[in-house]
Amino acid sequence: MPTLVSVFGVDPFRIGGTETFARELSSQLGQMGWKSVLCFQSAPTAEVRSFLDLPNVELEIVGDTSTSNVAATKALMRIFRRYRPEVVHLHFTGFLGIYPWLAKLVSAKKVFLTDHGSRPAGYEPKRAAWWKRNVARVINWPVTKVVCVSGYGYRCMTALGLLPEDRFELVYNAVDLSRVSEDYNLGTNFKLKYSIPADRVVVIQVSWIIPEKGIPDLLKASGLVVEKQPNVHFVFVGEGAYREEYMKATERLGLKDNVTWTGLVRDPFGEGVFQAADVVCQVSQWEEVFGWMIAEGMAHGKPIVATRVGGIPELVSEGQSGFLVARGDSEKIAESILALANNSELRDRMGQVGKERTHRLFDLRTNVAHLIRVLVST
Repeated sequence: MPTLVSVFGVDPFRIGGTETFARELSSQLGQMGWKSVLCFQSAPTAEVRSFLDLPNVELEIVGDTSTSNVAATKALMRIFRRYRPEVVHLHFTGFLGIYPWLAKLVSAKKVFLTDHGSRPAGYEPKRAAWWKRNVARVINWPVTKVVCVSGYGYRCMTALGLLPEDRFELVYNAVDLSRVSEDYNLGTNFKLKYSIPADRVVVIQVSWIIPEKGIPDLLKASGLVVEKQPNVHFVFVGEGAYREEYMKATERLGLKDNVTWTGLVRDPFGEGVFQAADVVCQVSQWEEVFGWMIAEGMAHGKPIVATRVGGIPELVSEGQSGFLVARGDSEKIAESILALANNSELRDRMGQVGKERTHRLFDLRTNVAHLIRVLVST
């Protein structure tokens, strides 16, 4: 049985974009008679393990592969020797490293990297110095292709000139549309669980609770919104090092009755996060390479308020599926939210446009099939 080894530099603690991608990839590989070996930093939770459990799947733990280190190198060498994969696909492992050489030296005919990296705020891609280009081409000699998850990511990578342009491939990140439920009882149950009043217009951001995700900007905007429309309720779904600090800020701003912090939700689709939302926000400060949660919100027919950064404008059609604002512009964020909060017909219309766009461009089944053609046929 031919084998594809996927190395994910993440901890599989929730059913998110990486986990749904891994399952769809494995499912389609299984239909082709291929084995799918999924390597994670740590052991999957029982829920994730059950979600990924397919007849052709093997799960392996390799430790931290975000950079080259001795422990991960030994673990990957063991896995490559055990499975002798035809194809190795590296995710979240960095652009320059030893892992492609390991894969190639052991058995792999092809080695792929996927660039998932968001860039710092204001990042401008430009051609690298000649010596960096030459060093990168030597280090990445074993790499067959680099997969970019958005047009923005593609432009960033090709502008550097670290590899010939024909060794980059654009394949959008995507959403498992089969998991999008029309059962709005899920949203009702989510509101009950977190004591969100049933009559509120609910604005949700699903993200890491960190400054780069624009949490302070959305908190400031929430104060401006509630001042004019007290029936709007903000929900921050996620975990992060700054959650306690931002929760205290919520109290100082007098927003405790209009803001809910859920902490980590392990399966946003299954637990009704998007069904509960009337508006989905993603007001990132940094240059978001894609915006998975935006695509997930659009798949559920929700209008979007987001910042005009990185790859986000490739998802959100300004004035059609949502509103795009400049990073850090809390007044415009508030203005956009109020426009949607006060007009249910506008919400429905924008939500439908976003849903159709997601089905056209960000369908996981379609995009994984495209990726497999790249991985197997290149």
